[in-house]
Amino acid sequence: MKFATTALERVAIVVASLALSFGLIAVLSGFFAGRDQAGVAITQTGPGSAFPDLGAGHLKPGDKRPEYDSDPPTSGAHIPEPVIRDEAELNDDQLLSALETGNVVFVYGTKKPPPGLRDLANRLASPFAPALAAAGQAVILARRPGTIGIDGLAWAHAVSVRDASDPRLAQFAQFWLGRGDPGR
Repeated sequence: MKFATTALERVAIVVASLALSFGLIAVLSGFFAGRDQAGVAITQTGPGSAFPDLGAGHLKPGDKRPEYDSDPPTSGAHIPEPVIRDEAELNDDQLLSALETGNVVFVYGTKKPPPGLRDLANRLASPFAPALAAAGQAVILARRPGTIGIDGLAWAHAVSVRDASDPRLAQFAQFWLGRGDPGR
């Protein structure tokens, strides 16, 4: 038996299908849009203490500096400035540029890295090179006067330990290395 459909029936089927499709889209859009938190950055979870993600806006020289929520800062607007060597004092722009791209920075307060810190950094990543840092794949050692012990820094995260033998420092770096700003 053959069923013949008229042009009017075909049009009715198309209209009903379109209405059903648009209705479903509208319902789902409203459902998911109601869960969007516009302007709020979602901070990834992992080892260390999490700080609110202050974004990675790029400033120009002379622009007003924001207030950061940690010292040293772990996120926030900055002037992009590459790190070209480690075991040096990094300014906030270099530090935030490094963290934004995915590097992990180990900060210490002494003139030379604490015992075991260089070896740990070399076990976690290749020895420092500017190209590696530009790619967000470096563990950078940085002096920061006033630092007690060692601070491990990643984008919107930090961990503080007494010395390089603390396993939390290696776990922190292994987890966060290469992640950087989730909005980039």
